[in-house]
Amino acid sequence: MAQQVVDVDMQPEEEAVPAQLNFRDPALMPTGEGPSTAPLGEELRALSGTEAPSTAHSGGLEAALLTEELQRLQGALRTVAQHFSLGQRPGHQRRQLRRNGRRQPGTSVSQRSSSSRSGALDNYFRVNRQQHTESVRLAVEYGDEVSSEDSSTDLSTDLSESEESGSTTEIEDEYEGDESAAASSAPASAPTVVNPTPAQGVEAGDSQSVHQEQDSMTLHSEDSLNVKEDTACAKGTKPAFDDEGNTCSICFEPWTNAGEHRLVTLRCGHLFGYTCIDRWLRKQGGKCPQCNKKAKRSDVVVLYAPTLKAVDTSEQERLKSDLEKEQMMRRKAELESAQCRLQLQFLTEECSKLRKQLQELRCLIAKHGPSASQGSASSSNSLTGNIISSQSQSKYQFEKGIIVSQSGNCRVMAYSSLMTCLVVSQPSPQTTLLPGCGVKKISGMNFRSTQYIPIHSKQIRGLAFSDRPDSVLLSASLDNTVKLTSLMANTVVQTYNTGRPVWSCCWCSDDTNYIYAGLINGSILIYDMRDTTTHVQELPSQGSRCPVTSLSYLPRMASAAFPCGGLVAGTLEGGCFWEQKSTNTYKAHLLPLEAGSCTDIQIEPTMRHCLVTYRPGKTHNSLRCVMMELSSSPSPDSLENLICTCYPVQTFNAGPTCKLLTKNAIFASPEKDGSVLVCAGDEASNSAMVWNAGNGSLIQKLQADQPVLDICPFEVNHMNFLGTLTEKMVKIYKWA
Repeated sequence: MAQQVVDVDMQPEEEAVPAQLNFRDPALMPTGEGPSTAPLGEELRALSGTEAPSTAHSGGLEAALLTEELQRLQGALRTVAQHFSLGQRPGHQRRQLRRNGRRQPGTSVSQRSSSSRSGALDNYFRVNRQQHTESVRLAVEYGDEVSSEDSSTDLSTDLSESEESGSTTEIEDEYEGDESAAASSAPASAPTVVNPTPAQGVEAGDSQSVHQEQDSMTLHSEDSLNVKEDTACAKGTKPAFDDEGNTCSICFEPWTNAGEHRLVTLRCGHLFGYTCIDRWLRKQGGKCPQCNKKAKRSDVVVLYAPTLKAVDTSEQERLKSDLEKEQMMRRKAELESAQCRLQLQFLTEECSKLRKQLQELRCLIAKHGPSASQGSASSSNSLTGNIISSQSQSKYQFEKGIIVSQSGNCRVMAYSSLMTCLVVSQPSPQTTLLPGCGVKKISGMNFRSTQYIPIHSKQIRGLAFSDRPDSVLLSASLDNTVKLTSLMANTVVQTYNTGRPVWSCCWCSDDTNYIYAGLINGSILIYDMRDTTTHVQELPSQGSRCPVTSLSYLPRMASAAFPCGGLVAGTLEGGCFWEQKSTNTYKAHLLPLEAGSCTDIQIEPTMRHCLVTYRPGKTHNSLRCVMMELSSSPSPDSLENLICTCYPVQTFNAGPTCKLLTKNAIFASPEKDGSVLVCAGDEASNSAMVWNAGNGSLIQKLQADQPVLDICPFEVNHMNFLGTLTEKMVKIYKWA
């Protein structure tokens, strides 16, 4: 009876099978056996008795040998399959098997077994192939959980799954083809013996332990997946595959970072998979599936983002809105508080005045007796009514007009109380003999022009007097100089070269040895009259390099609420208060003014008020004069340092035009009742407007022939006057 022997070489490449699985090692052979040089088929034929003499024990020996060989073969195949499923990637294992199949396309077949044994081996190989296929499938599904190295190559694993499925089908087809050929060629009773090329010697117990390790690894991977899902649920977050924000709204499938269903967006901002939105725009008329806005295929933009998270800022926006409301209410409350303080001060002065009058009336009654009480009371009432009526009817009355320059180009003026003299800048009346500009002196007693003093070669932009007994005039000009002129000698006594045009100047009220000069580049130079060479300090510009249009010094302890002393500088972009910490130390405090429209800043030192002039702009179509109150508060960093700022108290509106840089005035009322007056020039009506700062009411308009450029209030012999300057003349008004 013919027997069939199938020799199949199942040994993979050298790098795939480790050295410890060498089946031809003599150590793996049974005890007392060594590596046989003869083929296994010859040994079986010798033992089966077809080509050798039969013995009494041939049948039993053959059955024992076949059983032992089957156990060894089963252990070897399980060990190789387990090694491939755990040690290598499934795709690599299948490609390795395919290469082995190409390398050994043929097998040797001999008919030496019965049909019953062939059927048993056939069933054995089918079971092993099913186990091998199942191990490959588990490795593909849970490969990322079993091996930590596979976690970084998810994209390559997904791309290779299609190739792996094809290779698995080819291998199974090869196995089925070999088995069908062997079954058809062998007799029904001939057994089929398969001899692998590696030597037998792996114990069955070892293969079972490896199989148990595979099962435990598979269960461990499933448990790890369950643990991850439970952890995500415990944290209050959904797993990745349950997150609706990661799915396409058209197909409800998760989008990917690459491929045809990668993440894209439209102009409206909604997210889709590329294939879905491309198909939608082709067939559904070019509209977004979610908002129905017009869209086209060229609007599709690919997003390169692994994950997208939308940050909820609704609470932040609500807090910002609440903060703005609170700030607005705080500013409104501060404004109302300042107005109330101003009205309180005004009413306090009125009350004190009325108490004084009442005390005088009581003295008169006590002096003339009870008989004259009625007549005295009636006379006092009429006197009081006349006083109140006279106060309410007091206004500025035109006193005199003085022509300063027939050619015009007058700019600024200043008053000296020690010399009782008003000086006005003007160009030289005799340009051939004395070119340049100077000042004209006007007597405060009879308001007559007395003398012209030449000072600068170009236009004068600033004049200022100090409380010094020598009555020195400080002047600033566009000829890059600051000069000191003695009105007693009518000559220049000191000249400082600034290197740049000077737009403004002032004295230091706390120390009259220091003077300040505001330059065209926004910086401020500090000069010491005892040093005749150069400036002693320079205050840099804050922000933009705009000209310093106005300078005013606020003395220390001017008010208990604002004890700071320093320099108030106004530019075309805003204002800054330079707090004088010591003789040579200044600290800048930017004032919260409207940027880009400021033209002038003047101060009233006794009540710590300042007047800021704004020209018309986009938001306001008229000239505005805003009275601000200076305030200070301790710094949170240090109680010694103060934060200086200002806030508006009253606003006064003038005409819609402002082409010239005019200087306005804020000063105490001539009534000496604690009230404050504001006077500003109006280019639209060629007049000077006078307001009551307490209630914001307009008192009167002082008409002029040209736009008013400068305003100067002064007092002579307890009489109050107001001077307004145009390009050619000065008008004097008396409070009466």
